[in-house]
Amino acid sequence: MQRRGGPSGRGPQRGGGGGGRMDIASLEYAAQLADEKAANAGGAARRLLAYLIPFRSKLGLILVMVLTSAASQAVGPALIGMATDRFIKPNGDVTGLALTMGGLALVYAVGFFAARSQIALMGEVGQRLLSSIRVDIFQKVQRLPLGFFDKNPAGDLMSRLLNDTEVIQTFVGQALVQVLGSVFSLVGIIVAMLIQSPLLALVSFSVIPIMLIMTRIFSLWARDAYRRTRETIGDVSANLQEEIAGIKVAQAFNRTQAGQQEFARRNALNRKATMSATAITSAFQPLVDVLGTLATAIVAGYGGYLALQGRVSVGVLVAFVAYVQNLFRPLQLLSTAWTQAQASLAASERIFELIDTPIDLQDAPNAQPLPAVNGSVSFENVSFAYDPAKPVLNNVSFTAEPGQTVAIVGPTGAGKTTVISLLARFYDVTAGTVRVDGHDLRTVTQASLRSQMGIVPQDSFLFAGTIADNIRYGRLDATDAEVEAAATAANAHEFIARTKDGYQSKIGERGSGLSQGQRQLIGIARAILAAPRILILDEATSSVDTRTEVLIQSALNTLLKGRTSFVIAHRLSTIRQADVILVLDAGQLIERGTHDELVALNGLYAELYRRQFRYAQN
Repeated sequence: MQRRGGPSGRGPQRGGGGGGRMDIASLEYAAQLADEKAANAGGAARRLLAYLIPFRSKLGLILVMVLTSAASQAVGPALIGMATDRFIKPNGDVTGLALTMGGLALVYAVGFFAARSQIALMGEVGQRLLSSIRVDIFQKVQRLPLGFFDKNPAGDLMSRLLNDTEVIQTFVGQALVQVLGSVFSLVGIIVAMLIQSPLLALVSFSVIPIMLIMTRIFSLWARDAYRRTRETIGDVSANLQEEIAGIKVAQAFNRTQAGQQEFARRNALNRKATMSATAITSAFQPLVDVLGTLATAIVAGYGGYLALQGRVSVGVLVAFVAYVQNLFRPLQLLSTAWTQAQASLAASERIFELIDTPIDLQDAPNAQPLPAVNGSVSFENVSFAYDPAKPVLNNVSFTAEPGQTVAIVGPTGAGKTTVISLLARFYDVTAGTVRVDGHDLRTVTQASLRSQMGIVPQDSFLFAGTIADNIRYGRLDATDAEVEAAATAANAHEFIARTKDGYQSKIGERGSGLSQGQRQLIGIARAILAAPRILILDEATSSVDTRTEVLIQSALNTLLKGRTSFVIAHRLSTIRQADVILVLDAGQLIERGTHDELVALNGLYAELYRRQFRYAQN
């Protein structure tokens, strides 16, 4: 949850003798924000750990390896101390010393094997977890309504899917096993130290409270810093995606330099945030080193004094020096892992924020599949607004009979595209009802509705792959013969046959390598193959040359036969044969009728038609 200003939403204020109260309120608000951040981080951590449940068998094996590695670190110094007291100090027992050192080598070899095994196993778990999170994110993105994408840049979504999940994988695959190993190593070392000399152990632990306090302080700073880092890298990704997608426009308007400057600005913000996070974490490591050196000095000084007093043996002192060094090694690893954990939690918060995004447009609990339709469509007093303060449609009503071609015309911003978006239920109406064959669209499943609809947009989107795959996109079980028949009906077969590999020719992202007209013909072939009962054509011929328009119009005539069709076109000459023409202006349906009827009416349609006719003559 994000807020701006103080508790009242207006920020701290001064004057009027209430300064003290406002200062207290500001402190309370800051504490509230801190509590909310902690709650978010805690919830993110629990949900992240929940992804590990399917791998509990592997985690059990990893735990065994972690315990084995921790035991080796606890036993090693004890063997060194025993060798010092029994086989070196009294009268020198070479055989005993050799056997002890052999045992020490075996202990450390087993510990090394366990450590390497746990890292390899945890790396595999991390990769599987990464895959699971990315699948969940992608599935959620696929289910989000179009309104979400109107407000959220694609680059930021890609950053969450790729960059943020990679940060989590790094923590789970590498740092988490270090955390487990370090914790168990600490427990083993502390127990061993207490067994050998409780007094010297307590003295050795005197610096740990300082370590814990500093860890808490640095973790809070680091979490905020890494949160800013994740947000700024998402902003950089969003800007990069936008600039690449719009490179033609940028070059055409000579805006590449300005684009470079804007990218440099956003990149600098990310660099600043990253450097801030790095500065915080890099200051923590030397602190751990200083505390480790201090603890070693304390043990050496006080332990030497106890040894001179005969209260501990030299072997115990030697073992304690090794234990203290081993004690702070896992603390150092924990500090490093803790830093990675802050970055991971910041990334997790962004990911789960996306996964938790409510789906405003979803099937009703009792929604039923839409039966095979005849194609009757009715808008009943429909109003709609993307923003409640700015209505787009106002009390629009009309009926389309099965098999009719309905053209929707009007000036830019009249609400034409909104009508077809409501028909496809990309959005829900604000008021009124949209029906297909008498069924309120809110009472049927979206999948069953859209399976009986086909859309040919102004710029048909083609995916990277073969031409055949793009035509087959709306009906995956179609045979090659059916694909070719659809392309032939769409007047696309001729140019497809001229390509190097025909229907198996590869095309690039967004259909690169094909002309605008060729992409439209493939889009029409895709719609023909899907054989929808209701067809939507959104400016299908507005961006092509006259010759290609003739081919597209011929293909559309084939496509329109026997289907209820809604056609949006700025070129009014393409819709003269429509059964009904709806004229929208400022969100209201102001005229309806055939072409001849509307021209005779001498209203807005007649004005638009005459204006285009004069332009065509000139």
